[in-house]
Amino acid sequence: MNFEPTARSKDYRERVQRFMREHVAPAEAVYARQMQAGHHGDWRGWSVPPVMEELKARARAEGLWNLFLPDAKLGAGLSTLEYAPLAEEMGRSFIAPEVFNCNAPDTGNMEVLYRYGSPEQQERWLVPLLAGEIRSVFCMTEPDVASSDATNMQATAVVEGDTVVLNGKKWWSSGLGHPRAKVAIFMARTADPAADRHHQHSMVLVPLDAPGVEIKRMLPVYGEYDAPHGHGEVHFENVRVPLSNMIGGPGRGFEIAQGRLGPGRIHHCMRCIGAAEQALDLMIDRGMARTAFGKPLINLGGNRERVAEARIAIDQARLLTLYAAWKLDEVGALGAMTEISAIKVVAPNVLQKVVDDAIQIHGGAGVSRDDGPLAGFFAQARSLRIADGPDEVHKGVIARIELARRGHSGRKSE
Repeated sequence: MNFEPTARSKDYRERVQRFMREHVAPAEAVYARQMQAGHHGDWRGWSVPPVMEELKARARAEGLWNLFLPDAKLGAGLSTLEYAPLAEEMGRSFIAPEVFNCNAPDTGNMEVLYRYGSPEQQERWLVPLLAGEIRSVFCMTEPDVASSDATNMQATAVVEGDTVVLNGKKWWSSGLGHPRAKVAIFMARTADPAADRHHQHSMVLVPLDAPGVEIKRMLPVYGEYDAPHGHGEVHFENVRVPLSNMIGGPGRGFEIAQGRLGPGRIHHCMRCIGAAEQALDLMIDRGMARTAFGKPLINLGGNRERVAEARIAIDQARLLTLYAAWKLDEVGALGAMTEISAIKVVAPNVLQKVVDDAIQIHGGAGVSRDDGPLAGFFAQARSLRIADGPDEVHKGVIARIELARRGHSGRKSE
């Protein structure tokens, strides 16, 4: 294996770095002001800050668009390993992923449509998503069950002739509040007595304006609503859509989920590493610029050791994530389950620790969303230890695979 970036990856990374330095970084304060000016009251009044549209248009004009998609015609044609350093750079900024049309959950949804969607589904939904004209939502987690075990899912997708009838409650559906959110991928049970437990679910494309779809509320994360995207609770009551809206056919939900979540977890983890690098930079700058008790803060309270520990942890996490990306490219998501689960545990925890130390050295400024990105990075890290499978589930996956390697079943009896 070789983690040395290819010439293509280096070129794109340098272009992304330059774009972020020259355009994204100066626009972040403008974005924040426009957000504060335009987002008061009910989430239904949320709007996209104009500066975001300006940045997206510029990025697309410069060919820095859909960089995640491994298709040279529709995206940059980069492998997962080649894209990983680009995701790291984007992780340094909360707005950068959207600027390059590389933001979740759209990236995962676009990959689903690209890999599993019918020509009609691709024409109706993938084309405008790739153009950045609309946004999308992924509806999997449910409020009334332990969603860390997706077989607990209660939402249903029942085939009736040439239609599918959808019922159920979903929450933490990211992007649901976005004014351009037009479609959701809804994962639900499609019961089949003849199939095993991993072929009882389906994924269905649902226009958000379909009768029976009701957005109940946006959910705050540590008091923040993440406008204009939001994380919402949405109910589906006897929603009827054509059978042609089912992706890949009945019972393929788990298969599609694995194909979706593998690359997505790489992207999340590399963005975590980028955020950790940004937090470390801020920690060092703050420690050198401030003095207390006659010394720079960096020389007090073991802060130098914390800097060293952060560097070690970040580099370890990066290497593990690059290895997972390489293995995903080589053998696919199923063959890289240990590595993908490992990085999903490691990267958010590393980010959480580095940010916590950076917050400590910043004092009050560290916990204020108006005075820097650290509070947002902390919320990101803590949330990602739950999202896409909690730490405990991923550790369980790793342990099961390790036991199986030694000839044991790998499964608990209860």
